[in-house]
Amino acid sequence: MALSCLLRRAYVSIIPLAIRHAGAPKPSLAAAAGAAFRFRDGQRGLLPNFSTSSTFASSEGQDADQNLIRIIRSEIECAKEGIDVSLKIPAGFPFKIEDIPGEKTVSLKRRYQSEVIKVLADMPDHVANKDEDVKAAADDEESQDQSSIPLVVSITKENGLCLEFGVTAYPDEISIDYMSTKNPNLTDDQLPYEGPDFTDLDESLQKAFHKYLDIRGIKPSVTNFLIEYMVAKDAKEYLRWLKNLENFHQ
Repeated sequence: MALSCLLRRAYVSIIPLAIRHAGAPKPSLAAAAGAAFRFRDGQRGLLPNFSTSSTFASSEGQDADQNLIRIIRSEIECAKEGIDVSLKIPAGFPFKIEDIPGEKTVSLKRRYQSEVIKVLADMPDHVANKDEDVKAAADDEESQDQSSIPLVVSITKENGLCLEFGVTAYPDEISIDYMSTKNPNLTDDQLPYEGPDFTDLDESLQKAFHKYLDIRGIKPSVTNFLIEYMVAKDAKEYLRWLKNLENFHQ
């Protein structure tokens, strides 16, 4: 409707002026439209082609989408090569593993005497080499040695009392980051005293807690496999994520 009004105004106001000066015959409506656009564009003589512009934008968008899909599929092929299909749970592994596809954490559970021990393992972090003079290892095995995983370990008694540990598992080494007590009798609005920072405890007490966890299965022989497992899960979840992207763009 706005364009029609523009054409009518152009025909009424511009064309009679052109006729009076040039003595030319009455032009067509198409000529009036051209004059109107040139007049509106500062007499630059440029007549915009809206159909061509929209077609170009559509073609450009399709090219970008096809390029994105091509790159995603290429990355999928690379990700497939990084998955370790040979990884198996070793005999005598003390925990039952619950691994839900699509989630970034893995749950482990076992019973020890009257206690229920649960472990929540998160995705691996890259750890810089402690020796600054040593360059990063080039082969896969040494590169994997640079990984660590964060763990939350909860040990619950039958009465509901619980000890919770924040642990970082390195290859052949376990670091306790924090420790707290959980009392089920406390309400949500109560703030319990959870003790000092773990590193502030007496060294002999720190060693005793490390031994306490070791007896319950939080030890290098277990966590080393768990690091491998989480590295493999990270690769599988990345592949799953890429395939979801591919499906979205199909």
